[in-house]
Amino acid sequence: MKHLSILVPEGDCSVSNIEGTHQIFTEVNSFLKRAGKPPLFNIQLVGLNKQSRMKKGLFSIHPDVLIEEVKRSDLIIIPALQGEIKNQLELNKDFIPWLIQQHKKGAQLASLCIGSFLLAATGLLKGRNCATHWIAAESFKNMFPDINVVTDKIITDEEGIYSSGGAYSSLNLILYLIEKFAGREAAIYCSKIFQIEIERNSQSAFMIFNAQKDHEDEPIKIAQEYIEKNVQEKIAVDQIAAIISLSRRNLERRFKKATSNTVVEYIQRVKIEAAKKNLEINRKNINEVMYDAGYSDSKSFRQVFKKITGLSPIDYRNKYNKELIGV
Repeated sequence: MKHLSILVPEGDCSVSNIEGTHQIFTEVNSFLKRAGKPPLFNIQLVGLNKQSRMKKGLFSIHPDVLIEEVKRSDLIIIPALQGEIKNQLELNKDFIPWLIQQHKKGAQLASLCIGSFLLAATGLLKGRNCATHWIAAESFKNMFPDINVVTDKIITDEEGIYSSGGAYSSLNLILYLIEKFAGREAAIYCSKIFQIEIERNSQSAFMIFNAQKDHEDEPIKIAQEYIEKNVQEKIAVDQIAAIISLSRRNLERRFKKATSNTVVEYIQRVKIEAAKKNLEINRKNINEVMYDAGYSDSKSFRQVFKKITGLSPIDYRNKYNKELIGV
């Protein structure tokens, strides 16, 4: 039997991550039992204290065991932390040596959504890929620059260390783990029972691009504002450099440092975000949306749009335009 540890962090975390993971893996055991097979998972909630209070006391969770009582685990699930992340890491720092020790003993580790920060704090992800909620990606990059954040992925598998994208995409990682440990049939069964779309692998379509202005480089902020106010225009990097009186090379260097994007990437993201909003709220055809976003080459527009969102413009419109849903 495999020992499954579901962490119960101190402070606020995703209660649904804890309860949902427990429920789905329990259903795997029931599925196996009905097939005449022994249960596969010994599921335990594992904490630092006998009781954890969350959501300003609205919920109390009583772990089955404390970390010192678990000598060896096969799979450890880290739920999403919530609240100010540095404070949350401080509250849960005692998990870190235990996670490292368990991994050395052979445990596989999986973080759900912003649980990635606690997993990253172990140092076990250095030089590896990691998924997290796209909204926390910049904070993650700043805190853990030696980890490659893959904002377009829902699941990463780095030799027994797993991570998932934002919010309820964690359910896709749960199915992935069920398939690894219990087989494809059990994963498909859980997909149907819990109505989780199996094999969804990208969170790109759900991402909202927010201007990255949490920096002190004023000329770069001027450049960003110029890009955002001139979405419909064709914008050249040399043109922006001239406006803020910087050489192109200096602009590129400072822009990348301030925003984590090249100038061209930033222009593309701003334009595609404008196109996304256009596709969501009106019935303009794709060419009209393309021209509004400052593109004149339909092939180039489609390629950039799909690169950023994971969907073609028409598929994106069909998915998110409420006026067209049901038409």
